[in-house]
Amino acid sequence: MRRIMTIALGAFKESVRERVLYNLIVFAFLMIGAAVLMGSISVGVERIILVNLGLSAISVFGLIIAIFIGIGLVSKEIQRRTIFNILSKPVTRAEFILGKYAGLLVTLFVNTVIMAAGFYLALAVQKGSLTSGDFALLIAIYFILLQLAIVVGVAIFFSCISTSIMSAVFTFCLFVIGNFSNDIRWFGQGSGSPLLEKATAVLYYVLPNFGDFNVIDQVAHGVRIPSVFIIANTCYALLYIAIMLSAAILIFEEREFQ
Repeated sequence: MRRIMTIALGAFKESVRERVLYNLIVFAFLMIGAAVLMGSISVGVERIILVNLGLSAISVFGLIIAIFIGIGLVSKEIQRRTIFNILSKPVTRAEFILGKYAGLLVTLFVNTVIMAAGFYLALAVQKGSLTSGDFALLIAIYFILLQLAIVVGVAIFFSCISTSIMSAVFTFCLFVIGNFSNDIRWFGQGSGSPLLEKATAVLYYVLPNFGDFNVIDQVAHGVRIPSVFIIANTCYALLYIAIMLSAAILIFEEREFQ
């Protein structure tokens, strides 16, 4: 555990040194500011617009961080050949993967907290004060973090089997398709073809179901998210992450470096 945390701390420090993180935070605050401006123009729907755009900004910029830093956690070490120095120390390959994953999770958590603080600040400025109902929006932010945790696992998996560019493409495509996994299954069920229905069912269970993590519109309109749904999403995210990391470790264990 100590070795994993050491690698995680190093990954976090390396991520902080990336200028893209600071740029993304600035752009996130700009988008939240734009949400306040647009909300003030639309009479009666100010809060809904601010919540939708503000939380969407947190999700989009978090996704960019997860993909473009996640794909480099492993591949950069290989390209720089620093992987030989790391693995020559008393560190297993599994500890290396887990440490890199934990480091980026910390980075995402810190940046999400900063952007969430900016979002609540904008909300307080617009409304004049925060109410208990506003803190129900934290559920949507929690789901965003779960979604990003899965994306990081997918990015690390692809980075173990491909180049940085292809890993980014694969991860982004999987994220887009994963947001429509429910639609893919419904399409197969309504097609009338048993073969197509089975194929779409397989895709539904293999692809990450990102659509269930998007509750921004619901919380913006004050819809209560059931506790059972929160627990189910949490368990699903943990299971999918465990599968992705296990697969990444198995591939990385067998990989030869030259």
